[in-house]
Amino acid sequence: MQITQNQHESKTKLLEAALRVIREKGYQATRVEDVCEAAGLTKGSFFYHFKSKEALALAAAEYWNEVTREGFASAPYQALEDPLDRLLAYIDFRKSLLRGALPEFTCLAGTMVQEVYATHPLLREACEQSISGHVATLEPDIAAAVRKYKVHGNWTPQSLAFFTQAALQGAFVLAKARGGPEVAEMMVDHLRQYIELLFHRNDGVAV
Repeated sequence: MQITQNQHESKTKLLEAALRVIREKGYQATRVEDVCEAAGLTKGSFFYHFKSKEALALAAAEYWNEVTREGFASAPYQALEDPLDRLLAYIDFRKSLLRGALPEFTCLAGTMVQEVYATHPLLREACEQSISGHVATLEPDIAAAVRKYKVHGNWTPQSLAFFTQAALQGAFVLAKARGGPEVAEMMVDHLRQYIELLFHRNDGVAV
């Protein structure tokens, strides 16, 4: 069956609504009705595209990956020549995203996995793939910075890439607990300082 433009647009509206609602309410509290209301569509339209709330969440995780992948791939820090500069500018970019209401800057995968890891294995796997997929985009720059600055330690580019995500996801949790982005901004600053220490950089100068 050929998909019409209207059908494609309605599915995208549902996915975008799911990103907003799940990040605001969490997966368990989100109802199909909530997503339909946020999208401005009927339940009939919802069930035309998705057989269940879990099917929507799986599709939303994939859509989240596409949207964020494009956003990071086109971010200004990607144009920097030095790999350490790119890594530090990536962290600055993440800090710059801590604006607006909590659901607008927190992570869909991180929000869902805290609820579903023991009860919805397919969703847990989708969240893991989302986070690990982003980790993989950071590893080449970290590895290149290790080579360039001849840094040695009991860690790997992959472990540092995972650590950056652990720090960011933890910052999101604290922001939710404190009701605002200020604490998250402090945590991102600490992350930046930690990486500067690892690579022996102080005030932007390698030593």
